[in-house]
Amino acid sequence: MHRRWRDGAAILRTPQADVPLRVAASYRARTRGLLGADGIEGALLLTPASSVHTVRMRFAIDVAYLDRRLRVLAVRTMPPGRVGRPRLLGRHVLEAEAGAFARWGVRRGVRVEVVEVGEGPAADAGAAGRTDDQRH
Repeated sequence: MHRRWRDGAAILRTPQADVPLRVAASYRARTRGLLGADGIEGALLLTPASSVHTVRMRFAIDVAYLDRRLRVLAVRTMPPGRVGRPRLLGRHVLEAEAGAFARWGVRRGVRVEVVEVGEGPAADAGAAGRTDDQRH
């Protein structure tokens, strides 16, 4: 199944948390990314993307390279001012503040899920408004 990605809000389902997610699918949104931000609540999904950089960023980030099925190929923590290597099978890049992926259980081999706000059980359970990292 091929998904048509759009900019906007969603929920990221990880092994240990449901996390607020911002999807950056347009060229403009991907280019902007986290530049100029002092932090991020939840995570950012860049799609399509196979690499990222932290040039002109103000904080360290966790980066997960995902394949087309949203399986994690690799996880790295990148301090400001770095350029990441492109991943051959990478189709999406997930970003969050450094240390978040360890709390959420995001590691190599894990598959994550993206649920659009207002779609599926996550929306019905009120997960979209939850700000903690706990899945109940």
